[in-house]
Amino acid sequence: MTAPSDPRHDPATEFAALESEIVDHFFVLQPSYAVFLGLHRYDGKLPDLSRAATTAWTRTAERLLAKLAATAPATLPEERRLDHLLLQLLLEGPIFDLNESRDYDRNPMAYVGQVSLTSYMVRQYAPAEDRVRGMTRLLEGVPKVLEDGLGRLDAHLPKPFLTLTEAIAGGIPGHLAEAESFAKGAAPDLLPNFQRARTEAGAAVERFMERIRSVFAPAATTEFALGRERFQRLLWVREGMRSSVDQLLADGTADLKRNQARLRDLAVQAGPKVTVPSLLEGLFQDHPTAAELLPRAREFVASTRGFVLEKRLVSIPAPDSCLVEETPSYGRALSTASMNPPGPFEAGQDHGIYYITPVDPAWNAKQSEEWLRSFNDALLRNVTVHEVYPGHYVQFLHFRRSDGSLARKVFMSGSFTEGWAHYAEQLAVENGIDGGSVRAEVAQIHDALLRDVRLIASIGLHTQGRDLEWATRLFETEAYFERLPSEREAIRGTFNPEYFCYTLGKLAILQARERYLASRFGGSLERFHDRLLSFGAPPVGVPDELLARAG
Repeated sequence: MTAPSDPRHDPATEFAALESEIVDHFFVLQPSYAVFLGLHRYDGKLPDLSRAATTAWTRTAERLLAKLAATAPATLPEERRLDHLLLQLLLEGPIFDLNESRDYDRNPMAYVGQVSLTSYMVRQYAPAEDRVRGMTRLLEGVPKVLEDGLGRLDAHLPKPFLTLTEAIAGGIPGHLAEAESFAKGAAPDLLPNFQRARTEAGAAVERFMERIRSVFAPAATTEFALGRERFQRLLWVREGMRSSVDQLLADGTADLKRNQARLRDLAVQAGPKVTVPSLLEGLFQDHPTAAELLPRAREFVASTRGFVLEKRLVSIPAPDSCLVEETPSYGRALSTASMNPPGPFEAGQDHGIYYITPVDPAWNAKQSEEWLRSFNDALLRNVTVHEVYPGHYVQFLHFRRSDGSLARKVFMSGSFTEGWAHYAEQLAVENGIDGGSVRAEVAQIHDALLRDVRLIASIGLHTQGRDLEWATRLFETEAYFERLPSEREAIRGTFNPEYFCYTLGKLAILQARERYLASRFGGSLERFHDRLLSFGAPPVGVPDELLARAG
């Protein structure tokens, strides 16, 4: 006779409790990410980034990892075995950031980047008064965060990190002014407390930046690289990948060569005297003015949505609505265009916000023209495909409606997320966007070259001893970008080596499509893509395994 199981030791129940414990601990260090996901009990919270606090956080994380390791995946229901890996990576990722890449010791952007109030202003998830209180609490915590940063930053910081910190900090006064205007209109009774917190936070930013300029800038170093061993480790903690850096470089280089060859073919087809640079020049010249930039983007949001529905590329969960706005001032140093999507836990907030970075009033005429040329009509349409339909916005609408576990709604692979949006660009061209125009394909390939070069530049900068000028020239010569955007891309690679994720994720999705579209989904792109997006945003190699079991 079989003895009854003891419910106190049910593996599934114990695992669910451990899952909650791990996610809660993860958010201790990442409260702003919790707010982004729509978990507003974290409103107004900032992490304790003192060395003592992060050391204690790591000790607890290591204890939880040991507890997780003692739970054999084979004892769990099949649908929960992936969650075991996700929880492991949720803990190993921040441990890597703290102890190996040492973000809080090497990168002052990690501190000034905490001063962000956008989430509280752009989404009406709660009464305005509650959101203003959350903004006030966050600002009240800014002085301590910045003081902790000054107390632990290395004496010699990478110069590119300081340059970008200066750019981010330069946008903070304008951002705080926008927030005060919001508070004044939304909750005037709470304005005095907000103003006091704003003043103290602004003063703390100034103190922080004064030290950056006077103490850290003169001692800045050109050293920023992770090194090969840490780069390889990065692939694991972000994507669960064991593939070598060399294999990643080979795959990215092969994709670069394919895209360059196709661009040369298009130039030959265009006429005997047409070269790749002249083909691209035809795109660059056809751009909106500074005043036309956002209205043009709104036109493309509407037209790409209609295209996706007409071609049945992927379902668009209802309701859907996407606003187009200027990138908030503090974020313009790091972003050309971006999507603020509804988080998976956000209640009743299905709209997306598509941010476009406008011309900087401080730029001269040449810089402004270069920026607008990079937003030419064909490329802006391609960016809209990436950010909105069928890219990130559609992806997050599916993410919100997935019935996945807590771990699947919290873990977000950069390569799956960005890979989908980058894949969407190629998908749109394959299905004849803009009437199948050559310009649409040229724009898509131009952006694909950018992503290919990001991957190559990341590996060169962090594992091969390459410098910023090398990376800048790489974007100019291999991706046909002009000097200003090339310099920005090169600098981005110093602090964001993970911008290899676009090409990595796209190639993984293309491989899965080739393998399973016909055999599992009867050739239906809509069915294939809906199933793919139902997984959430798991590590980039996992969907292949999940699709193999799909019907």
